[in-house]
Amino acid sequence: MPRKPLVALVGRPNVGKSTLFNRLVGARLAIVEDMPGTTRDRLYADAEWQGRVFTVVDTGGLVLTPSDEITAQVRAQVQVALDEADVIVFLADIMDGLTHADMDIADILRRTQKPVILAINKADNPKREQGIHEFYALGLGEPLPISALQGKGIGELLEAITHALPTLPAEEEVRPHALHIALVGRTNVGKSSLLNRILGEERVIVSEQPGTTRDAIDTVVRFHGQEIVMIDTAGIRRRGRIEGGVERYSVLRALKAIGRADVVLLLLDAVEGVTAQDAHIAGYIYEQAKSTIVLVNKWDLVEKDSSTQSQYEAYIRRELKFMPFVPVLFVSALTGQRVSQILPLALRVNEQRQQRLSTEQINAILREATARHSPPSKYGKKLRFYYGTQVEINPPTFVFFVNDERLVHFSYERYLENQIRQYYKYEGSPLRLIFRGHKEKDEDWVKP
Repeated sequence: MPRKPLVALVGRPNVGKSTLFNRLVGARLAIVEDMPGTTRDRLYADAEWQGRVFTVVDTGGLVLTPSDEITAQVRAQVQVALDEADVIVFLADIMDGLTHADMDIADILRRTQKPVILAINKADNPKREQGIHEFYALGLGEPLPISALQGKGIGELLEAITHALPTLPAEEEVRPHALHIALVGRTNVGKSSLLNRILGEERVIVSEQPGTTRDAIDTVVRFHGQEIVMIDTAGIRRRGRIEGGVERYSVLRALKAIGRADVVLLLLDAVEGVTAQDAHIAGYIYEQAKSTIVLVNKWDLVEKDSSTQSQYEAYIRRELKFMPFVPVLFVSALTGQRVSQILPLALRVNEQRQQRLSTEQINAILREATARHSPPSKYGKKLRFYYGTQVEINPPTFVFFVNDERLVHFSYERYLENQIRQYYKYEGSPLRLIFRGHKEKDEDWVKP
């Protein structure tokens, strides 16, 4: 599956990067809302322009000569974003004019040999735009005057971004029917060891080919007649103490792999438990509606009794409570414990994701659900359902026609999802429920 290109916003502090980030992702796509149960910082989100979807990454203000530990961490974080980016948007401030810091940053960006788009912010009136010409001295091409706050010039900026986005690489066009499985996780959780163990046990390696992510290799295997592309994300590295903050940005190295995957294996460290970084990665997987399996590695290092595994699984589900549908498997890359169960489980999860329920089945579920638990009322108006249907399988997506979609409370939406899962489990896969207002108001049920 094709992954989304990455666009990084960089620049000095206080030039308006976060405002521009909100403008880009908010104008065309809305996956920036908070999700219950995750502590993931909103450092990235998807944007769309003229049919092209890409991920925008917001970075901290870049200070090239850090004076303290915090600015050093920001500098390291920005470098990770630059390493992973396909396109870089360099933001400067027309009110400050061209600064020495801008010149130094431009020197760094030229060395990346990546497309750089120069945007000059706060150019919200013709008088200010007169100062745009001095930014030609940066040697980064024509500067684009914009106002992130007012939205001026954003269309032109998006046009430049989409024009600079890379075309679909040849390696993403191959094996369109193969099952793509991404193995993601923090550094030092045993990801590479587990991948080697998976590939070493009763597997026939067909080939290895360069992946589309930096430091990644796609390994093609055949398992029980099914061709599988294992997407490794070997680029996550631990930095020194001063650059420890860069770990927040290590999720960027998993974005491309997650985007191409059908099933994502989220690897946790049994000794360390669920960390904030694990929640960051899990949150992005959830946003991308990918089927997921949680693998708890290093299980051999945990002292156990008869209740340890069930208690640990309950702990994981509390920490990742926005993903209650995912299976949890306790494994050991070192000893091979339960490793043989990983690929069969991935195949089962993928098979369940492909299930399509008939409209008749969905409406039967809906009738029973509304009879058991009456739909809510608001402002003296009662929510009424007319019919439901499944419109997609990747991810499983259901559309319900109602008298007024504003009456659908989050809790009732979750209730309907649980009712669907009682009929068909959809193990490991998130469900999308869409509610649309319907003009018909005289009857409770209308055939589609």
